Amino acid sequence: MSMSDPIADMLTRIRNGGMARHKRVDVPASKMKLEIARILQKEKFIASYTFIDDGGPQGSIRLYLKYTPDEEPVINGLERVSKPGLRKYCGSKNVPRVFGGMGVSILSTSRGIMTGREARNVGVGGEVLCNVW
Repeated sequence: MSMSDPIADMLTRIRNGGMARHKRVDVPASKMKLEIARILQKEKFIASYTFIDDGGPQGSIRLYLKYTPDEEPVINGLERVSKPGLRKYCGSKNVPRVFGGMGVSILSTSRGIMTGREARNVGVGGEVLCNVW
């Protein structure tokens, strides 16, 4: 399967893993995906993640999913915003809010990958990769 959108693939694996109540999901690694994993952990959407060097060309990232005490996935929704065929950018003044601040938007900015909140704080815009809530 050719991967035209590896980020969407990662989000889908996390979404499916949560619905199937898996403890963890593995995704092929990339710098951008590692940064997204870092933000998901920092924002408490996943328990943790680890890089696995499986001898392949890129390695993989193992994400440990997080659930509420009622066994509900902590991540209620993941949506890819900017797609390879239709990129979505925002300026520093109009960084999107997700569910009135309940969720997190993840942006790729000139200063690296960060949450919408961080982007607003440092005053940069960028490509809106995805929203998580």
